Amino acid sequence: MRVEERFLNYVSYWTTSDENGTANPTSEREFSLAKVLEQELRDMGLEKVLLSDTCYVYGLLPATPGMEDKKSIGLIAHMDTAPDFSGENVKPQIVESYDGKDIYLAGSDSWIKVSDFPHLKNLKGHRLITTDGTTLLGADDKAGIAEIMTAVEEIKNSDIPHGDIWICFTPDEEVGMGPNSFDLDYFKADYAYTVDGAYEGDIAYENFNAASAEFNIKGVSVHPGEAKDIMVNAGLIACEIAMKLPKRETPAHTEDRQGFFHLTDMSGDVVSAKLSYIVRDHDKNLFESRLNRLRALEVAMNQKYGANTVELTITHSYENMLSVIEDNMYVVDLAKDAIFAAGLEPVSSPVRGGTDGARLSFMGLPCPNLGTGGYAFHGPYEHVSIDSMERVVTILKQIVANPIDK
Repeated sequence: MRVEERFLNYVSYWTTSDENGTANPTSEREFSLAKVLEQELRDMGLEKVLLSDTCYVYGLLPATPGMEDKKSIGLIAHMDTAPDFSGENVKPQIVESYDGKDIYLAGSDSWIKVSDFPHLKNLKGHRLITTDGTTLLGADDKAGIAEIMTAVEEIKNSDIPHGDIWICFTPDEEVGMGPNSFDLDYFKADYAYTVDGAYEGDIAYENFNAASAEFNIKGVSVHPGEAKDIMVNAGLIACEIAMKLPKRETPAHTEDRQGFFHLTDMSGDVVSAKLSYIVRDHDKNLFESRLNRLRALEVAMNQKYGANTVELTITHSYENMLSVIEDNMYVVDLAKDAIFAAGLEPVSSPVRGGTDGARLSFMGLPCPNLGTGGYAFHGPYEHVSIDSMERVVTILKQIVANPIDK
């Protein structure tokens, strides 16, 4: 089956994860695609095929004879789509030969504009798949699933010598829970790749250090006519805290390795208020400085308005995988060689976010991230190049064809 056929089938399944969910997986609908993938792996004749009760799909393509002493490789992608925008009832549009101009989205009477997405100039002549403008597409990360499935099928039906190839499709990556129940005792890879990036020649092995931070503010309410020297307005204190953080250190003003404070939610009144932030930085020391800045702000507000007026809670999310990958650079070099062999220039861009691979790397599985050929994730302008997906299949086959000695 061709990679685009698989992809168009996979995006028909509604698999949006639930950012407020506490179950594992966060949404039962993620099983709809998981069951399809489980059966597809069985039909391919893979071994160790398993759909876990926590919605992880595993499979193994055993080493070819004489290659059992090679390191085992893992290929990983996630099944869920982001809760940022609707992933239900996706209606893909196919652009057979893209002309390099703005793309009309018939369902919403809107356009994917080249001025907004300059990389489109490099996709002229490609076959593209877009949304109709009413949903996201699901290339993040159903493109990765389709590419892995197609590569594994082609490898199995070829004479390419290879070591053990483990496959895993995970739930809940988009809500930061992808590795929560990942079974590394079952998935016995020595190294792995998530296939979950953009440009098909990308091999990413740096990501943000990340934490969430929440300010809870207690106020004192009294009739405004009698409020002098008594009222403490929690809503105003929340505004004051927000304004004390650097105005240009936000996602809208930063790029590459620059970190930020991102106010994701604010609510409140006179009696109580809450500010929710995510904090990001590639540099570990700068990241800790950001967290310390928030801690100092908590202290200053309590000194000004009274003890226990402001309570700060910081929750660490994930770390920069670079510190792990630096000791296992063979996984990067292998991917770069495969990208070169596919006729592309390898690029290693810092990920302005996190990946399952970051947490898996710290769990003992070196796991950088490969591109998929998809762009503008998490919204109605999402699109993917069929030509690029085909090239990713080639890259995966090339990686597998160069196994590493144990």
